[in-house]
Amino acid sequence: MASPEKNKKILLDMVKQPSNDYCADCGAPEPDWASYKLGVFVCVNCSGTHRDLPAISRIKSIRLDFWDDSLVEFMKTRGNAAANAFYEKCVPPFYYRPQEKDCVVLKDQWIRAKYERREFTGENNSLPYSSGLYEGILWKKGKDNKQFLKRRFLLSETDFTLRYFTKEDSKKPKAVISMKDLNAVFQPEKIGHAHGLQISYLEEERTRNLFVYHDNSQEIVSCFNAIRATRFAYLKKVDPNAKDSDLVPLITRSSIKEGYMEKTGPTQWEPFKKRWFILNLTDRKLSYFKTSLDALELGAVFIGTEGHGYSVREGQPKGSRSGRWRFAVTLETPDRQFVFLCDQEQDQREWIEAFKLVISQPMLPQHYNTEANMRRMKK
Repeated sequence: MASPEKNKKILLDMVKQPSNDYCADCGAPEPDWASYKLGVFVCVNCSGTHRDLPAISRIKSIRLDFWDDSLVEFMKTRGNAAANAFYEKCVPPFYYRPQEKDCVVLKDQWIRAKYERREFTGENNSLPYSSGLYEGILWKKGKDNKQFLKRRFLLSETDFTLRYFTKEDSKKPKAVISMKDLNAVFQPEKIGHAHGLQISYLEEERTRNLFVYHDNSQEIVSCFNAIRATRFAYLKKVDPNAKDSDLVPLITRSSIKEGYMEKTGPTQWEPFKKRWFILNLTDRKLSYFKTSLDALELGAVFIGTEGHGYSVREGQPKGSRSGRWRFAVTLETPDRQFVFLCDQEQDQREWIEAFKLVISQPMLPQHYNTEANMRRMKK
């Protein structure tokens, strides 16, 4: 007869072992759940997707549920390292591996790709995001309104471009976007759809955003990874001697902080205006927009290192104009002093820490080019 306490202790000892102490799918620490069909330990969030795949995976809590002796013995023969060696054997270097804090659609489709569709075991060589050509219909937010309209998108590795068309049968694209500066990141809360994807690129040195979604979760994640595949191929062409491990972090980039702040002008006596700010560590750029869903960047601030004259502090200069919000952040640059106001003290702390993180990182050769280009644009 199974001993519940004995089996619970065995499982709790197993989950402390290297590789088992992190979720097999998203890397979250201290997983409390396990699939007794796959032999993996997973976090509570990933366990939800496993529960939706009863033919593939069966889930139990390692602390609360009863475990039969045979199931515990099965878990002993498996574990996260062994399972991932099989199910993640052939993950392409460009494919995005979701982390604990990533959105639901990314984690859900990663789990389904791993276990249900077995895309990475080497058995399936025909994958939509690996063909070098992707074509699909996405819902895109209109430029000057909140309405989303169907648009045809065409991604090509041949010329490293993403095109979109206002009509499905049109041969003339509305825009031809180069892979050189393209970025894509999921933004479900901002866009208001669980599958919301933000595509950004440079247009005459200013960031332009496209906000899109697809109702099918597999389709939107395939589109995202097709973009990453094409970006990766572009980066490989530009620097054929670079290691994959050096290029992968450059494929797509997430911001380290986004949100509303109030901003004043250069004399600090202009009225404060509410703007949506995006801080990116990769290009050391603080971009701002009228709203969170604006297509075109209003302006940007380059952020260098302390040694180059950049710093940040709490509060605002004496004698400067006050605004509607109370929690001030002052950013010093060689050319100008910027004053921002936050609505909450927590936001103020988070923005200061984010600015400090960028300032603390050494500048790379490409950052000097970015700084020079941005200064040239302001003249």
